[in-house]
Amino acid sequence: MSKFAEPMARLIDELKKLPGVGSKSAQRYAFHILRASDEDAALLADAIREIKQALRLCSVCNNITDVDPCVYCSSPTRNQRVVCVVEEPTNIAALEKGHNYSGGYHVLHGTLSPIHGIGPEHLRIANLVARVEQHAVDEVILATNPTVEGEATAVYLARLLKSSGVRLTRIATGIPAGSDIEYADEVTLQRAMEGRREM
Repeated sequence: MSKFAEPMARLIDELKKLPGVGSKSAQRYAFHILRASDEDAALLADAIREIKQALRLCSVCNNITDVDPCVYCSSPTRNQRVVCVVEEPTNIAALEKGHNYSGGYHVLHGTLSPIHGIGPEHLRIANLVARVEQHAVDEVILATNPTVEGEATAVYLARLLKSSGVRLTRIATGIPAGSDIEYADEVTLQRAMEGRREM
């Protein structure tokens, strides 16, 4: 079994902590960094250091930002009275690709998962409730993923916010465009049938 020099072993161990990076990938990345020019390695190290120092959570929606409030919350062209609740900041980028939503956002930074010990107190729910209670929101769109945890989180939020009188909606789920019905699972087909609309 080959043993790496201590600095290389340490870098490999740190890279393995990244999501989706196993031992082999971590070794490839570490050797790539070793072969990179001093300038490129320094730029990578500076970028990692800067992201930790310059980025923070938006005080309104909890999106990751370098300005507070973030560009979505401070935009005069967005309807801040409609709030789309998502699990992670990466969900915002996916929704923005569609170019058909122009409201605000709220990032939970996770989902309820009793198995993993994640309860409501671990999510960014308090400032969503505060926005709704201040009557600053007309509609809350629950856009959590259609997983067990995402559904549980959506149901929890719906129950929590129901008494406020705010309009609560859930994103539709069903058969993705370009796919075959025969490959869809039962839950997807059920949702597709429930979410059908007039033609």
